[in-house]
Amino acid sequence: MPAPALPTSAMAVQVPLWHHYLQAIRSREAPRAQDFQRAENVLLTVLERVHALDPRFIVDYSRGLEAFQFALRSSEDPMDMEVPLWVDAEALLIEEPEATQPEDGLELCHLGVPREGTGLERWTTEDTFTASSEGDAKCRGHIVPSKVLCVLKDLLVAAIVHCKHHSLIAPGSLNAASLREEQLHLSLLVSSGWRTISFHVVPVVRRKLGAPALEGVQQMPGFPEGSLRRILSQGVDLVPASTQLWRTSTDYLLTRLLGELGSLQGHRLDSLSILDRVNHESWRDSGRTDGLTFGHLKMVLLWASVLFPAPEDWAELQGAVYRLLVVLLCCLAMRKLPHFLHPQRNLLQGSGLDLGAIYQRVEGFASQPEAALRIHATHLGRSPPPRIGSGFKALLQLPASDPTYWATAYFDVLLDKFQVFNIQDKDRISAMQSIFQKTRTLGGEES
Repeated sequence: MPAPALPTSAMAVQVPLWHHYLQAIRSREAPRAQDFQRAENVLLTVLERVHALDPRFIVDYSRGLEAFQFALRSSEDPMDMEVPLWVDAEALLIEEPEATQPEDGLELCHLGVPREGTGLERWTTEDTFTASSEGDAKCRGHIVPSKVLCVLKDLLVAAIVHCKHHSLIAPGSLNAASLREEQLHLSLLVSSGWRTISFHVVPVVRRKLGAPALEGVQQMPGFPEGSLRRILSQGVDLVPASTQLWRTSTDYLLTRLLGELGSLQGHRLDSLSILDRVNHESWRDSGRTDGLTFGHLKMVLLWASVLFPAPEDWAELQGAVYRLLVVLLCCLAMRKLPHFLHPQRNLLQGSGLDLGAIYQRVEGFASQPEAALRIHATHLGRSPPPRIGSGFKALLQLPASDPTYWATAYFDVLLDKFQVFNIQDKDRISAMQSIFQKTRTLGGEES
């Protein structure tokens, strides 16, 4: 059953404002995509030199989805640039660490090189490898993430110097001095026109096999038929999790899912772009304060697409945005935003964010969005901006000073909508029920 239609009286004065704001965002998408592609080309040129110096590091040219995602954003959060390792992942030993439990749904492992077998000799040199004890009959040793990052950093410095000396990259586009080695990635700034884009360079082990945790995921409402199963059947990559351990990464799969939503009619991606810009400009004060990331909002859209699967739920722009706001406000109040593919992992836990303050900002926007939707001072002329209609506020049950908001029947409806889904993944059902359950304490601690 589709969500209730939004009151037309409240929408009548709002529609031009929302669409004007969306047009302003769209007018920047093409230049942003071009800036990203120019910066990416600079970095790919450097990585081609890295590959020439050390063939163990491969250049990944299949990054069209990254440009698509960057164009959707207004925020300037770093973009990942994955550097695949030339290794047969299926020949490696995937070893679970001893005496540890998966943390926040992450699957951690050591990457072992078997004593028997060939083709892995290039990864048994001291610069990336630590040998096991002689008593280990199966494993010769392990490929160590911290060593791989150290080698990659030195190669990047040498490649940048070479490319600048031979005029392979534009002057000032990239400087080795901006290269920083973090625990799990290498940070690098690339200039593209007037824009500077931050990249996280991450070594990655490509796998053909999916993660066991994703095997139970079935077709879900809100996505094109068969798309979820097709995307999740692709391999799950491994990236550094610590100095010694690797972890599974589903970032590429999530971006593919976002692309599938973009193939549908409606304002799903438009609503994400609007909230990301409002988040960047208003809730995060143009990026000067910590707050929600594009990744958080992307996860909200994925869940909202499941909770509101009907095409008519996304046919009207303002209604599409408010469907995301409903899910976001509930997640902030419950302090729980489950990962879409690993629902036992709470993306708000341990974030260090002031979720109460963020909640107030999001609620303020939901109550009166006009101020945040202004493009410039004269956007609405001299007349005072219209406030959200009483019918719309009644539909959303915005809490204001009433902490019993999250115990209202509206979220019982959301819970009922979710319970009728034909989903076999019990963890996913449990996670979403825990978000949309009744609570008497607004923004209370996790149970």
